[in-house]
Amino acid sequence: MLKVGLTGGIGAGKSEVSRLLVSYGAVLVDADKIAREVVEPGTPGLDAVVDAFGAGVLTPDGRLDRPKLGSLVFSDSDKLATLNGIVHPLVRERSAELESAAGEDDIVVHDVPLLVENGLTGLFDLVVVVDASPGTQLDRLVRLRGMAESDARSRMAAQATREQRIAAADLVVDNDGPLEKLEPRVREVWERLVDRATAGSSPTGDVPTDR
Repeated sequence: MLKVGLTGGIGAGKSEVSRLLVSYGAVLVDADKIAREVVEPGTPGLDAVVDAFGAGVLTPDGRLDRPKLGSLVFSDSDKLATLNGIVHPLVRERSAELESAAGEDDIVVHDVPLLVENGLTGLFDLVVVVDASPGTQLDRLVRLRGMAESDARSRMAAQATREQRIAAADLVVDNDGPLEKLEPRVREVWERLVDRATAGSSPTGDVPTDR
């Protein structure tokens, strides 16, 4: 089994890269998806979040109000640390369960938004970073996701810098351009991962770009 950590700043296009990798044959462990599951109504995770932040972070039907919680934590490092201290152990436990269910010849891609921030690089055989400039990230968040610019900037500021992510990478996928240029770059990453999984080669470096 080859264990790959996939990360990238918000708005960099990491979800599209993970979708492509799955289409090539990767087994995906999606930390964001798991993070939602562990705070569903009736879970100990949601109870712990309410204990920490109050019932005001719930919707009328008892679900987690993510925008409201986000507005509380992304501009306050102490509150963000509290939330991470609740959610991250639950995500790690569930991720380990999903990984253990994969076959020994599989390439398991862990999609982890805060991989660098939480010092998790050592858990993986190699790390793939999806990279885009801060300007591109901001444009995607505001124009495509409809975020307020101030909210988008706060979320970006709460993450590692571009330089910190690239320094932690074994492979960097440039996604600063249009979507049609991304697929061949991700295909090359997949080929390098297959080489590593089957022959033990070391596929480090940037994926060639047209820039």
